Amino acid sequence: MRTGLRLVWGLGLVGLVPLLAVLLLAWNGAMGPPVALGLPDPGALTRWGLPVFRGLRDVSATLTVGFLVLAAVAVPPDAETPSGKLGPVQLRLAHSATLAGFLWCLAGWMMLVLTYADLSGTSPFGSGISGQITFFATNLDLGRSLLASLLLTGVVTVGSILAIRVGTVGVLALLSLGALWPLAFTGHAAGSSNHDAAVNAQAAHLVGVSVWVGGLAALAMARRQLGDRFGPVASRYSTLAGCCFAVVALSGTVQAVLRVPSWSGMLSDYGVLLTAKILALCLLGAAGWHQRRRILPALAADAVGSGRAFGKLAAVELTVMALALGTAVALSRTPPPPTGSDGSITAAESLLESPLPPALGVAEWFTQWRIDTFWTPLALFVVGSYLVGVRRLRRRGDRWPVGRTVAWVLGCLMLVWATSGSPGVYGEVLFSMHMVQHMTVATAVPVFLVLGAPVTLALRTLPRREDASRGPREWLLALVHSSALRVLGHPLVAAGLFIASLVAFYYSPLFELSLRSQTAHLLMIFHFLASGYLFASVICGIDPGPARPAYPFRVLLLLVTFGFHAFFSVSLMSSEQLLAEPWFSALGRTWGNSLEQDQYLGASIGWALGDYPLGILAVALVWAWVKADNRESRRYDREADRTGDIELAAYNEQLKRLAERGKAPRE
Repeated sequence: MRTGLRLVWGLGLVGLVPLLAVLLLAWNGAMGPPVALGLPDPGALTRWGLPVFRGLRDVSATLTVGFLVLAAVAVPPDAETPSGKLGPVQLRLAHSATLAGFLWCLAGWMMLVLTYADLSGTSPFGSGISGQITFFATNLDLGRSLLASLLLTGVVTVGSILAIRVGTVGVLALLSLGALWPLAFTGHAAGSSNHDAAVNAQAAHLVGVSVWVGGLAALAMARRQLGDRFGPVASRYSTLAGCCFAVVALSGTVQAVLRVPSWSGMLSDYGVLLTAKILALCLLGAAGWHQRRRILPALAADAVGSGRAFGKLAAVELTVMALALGTAVALSRTPPPPTGSDGSITAAESLLESPLPPALGVAEWFTQWRIDTFWTPLALFVVGSYLVGVRRLRRRGDRWPVGRTVAWVLGCLMLVWATSGSPGVYGEVLFSMHMVQHMTVATAVPVFLVLGAPVTLALRTLPRREDASRGPREWLLALVHSSALRVLGHPLVAAGLFIASLVAFYYSPLFELSLRSQTAHLLMIFHFLASGYLFASVICGIDPGPARPAYPFRVLLLLVTFGFHAFFSVSLMSSEQLLAEPWFSALGRTWGNSLEQDQYLGASIGWALGDYPLGILAVALVWAWVKADNRESRRYDREADRTGDIELAAYNEQLKRLAERGKAPRE
């Protein structure tokens, strides 16, 4: 009976989200037909169906992500479960993710159909609608975003049916988080004046909410089946939820500032709904604090009634979370208050989503900054994590070389400058500055990051799990020893990726796509950063990973790779083909070099800037070679001390016999 009541209560919370969204939209008048002149009415079915299916999509996405993440990083298998396989609780969570993923697919498809109907003002059941929806999903940015999320959701749903290993669930959890990224391009973020910041904040918000809310739902569902393992799992979830709370609060603040720039805007319908979300966040933060300070210690001590207390508090939290999700759906359909702008923008502003920067001079190399809201927070986070690891090592009396810390911090600061400083500001305006950004990200930053030995530091400082579940350290070890990394980290493969990426990127539509699309731009930075890191790790890496070749082969590989890099730059200097000409011409830039001169300058910069990372790599390689020889010499000395230099004595004896044999008289 209790199981039936819990099921009814859970389904009621799922239905509460779209119901509350519809009620709030009816309250603020957003459910009525459009009143703007010339804007057609798509019909009551579309107007009422959009918030309903948006609510169902958000709930199912949250549950899918939460089930998979909790199964991958918090829940241990049973003692009888073979290593690497899913235990009974993990299998149950994976199967629940299948059901939630199926609902996500259904609601996502309906969102695609109804969004087109809403934009075009046509009925979703009109003649020829299927062809129009296909065009919308494959040719327009909004449609492509919805379709990409739908396809990733389908992969996650099918994969969770077939998953039997923990590694598979981990990959599916990452894919489910990836399916949230295209959704950040929908709603108010798509039309924000500060598009990049709004999308990044929305993506972080979706990830934080999904892991937080979905993880709590998964924990509540698996509470009884976990038994005496529930306390440690709840503690791990609490840590994860605390991080998600910080992400949600910070990203929500950024979104609120972007969409409600003045306090008077809080009196609008949008501001009232936003205030309701803020109050819900505060209540959930207080509940989480109470859970961490009172209930989790009681669970750890196996106190009487602690499990029931957790269940009651979780029920209250999930109810508040459902109300917050419903409010968020209504908020996405409510127009934000006007910002006071007259809406007139230049062609450059429509492409860059920011004003065209001033003419590039010496001062602008240092004064022009536009904070990249994706890479800058990420770089600051990894710097902070690295320094915390170093501090933890020193507290327990272990030594960590200062040079490694300096190299890591310098690499992260160079990444921030390349993405937020003048290369980031001018990289979409001048090909030459794009090459500065590319060479910094692909060749200089990875070298310093590799010399920082982050994997070694993480393995020495991250706590080890004792119950066969996978925490950060276990997942890092799984990645280091994975077949995929063995292939990608092979010297020839790493060098091939480093070289082939240049040709494949610049002599294809990918370059111009990276200028027009924020997602493509992020993927470009990530790809060149990752490929450069793999290559630098082959040459001078000290972290555990794929086997590295002998030092003479590394020298040869380094010379050949950077020789090809120089050849690519020279060929680009002599090329008459202008790369991404439609983009650069449409900006209407009136200062600086012509497109031809700027491309020649960029190719020259690519050639010249290849020298200093080559020098850094060469110095690091020689240093590692010398240290390896010294270690080998010390090993031989220790071996000789233990054995009395028996190998050398035997070798000398053999030489003596050969000499005596040569002196023997011949008959």
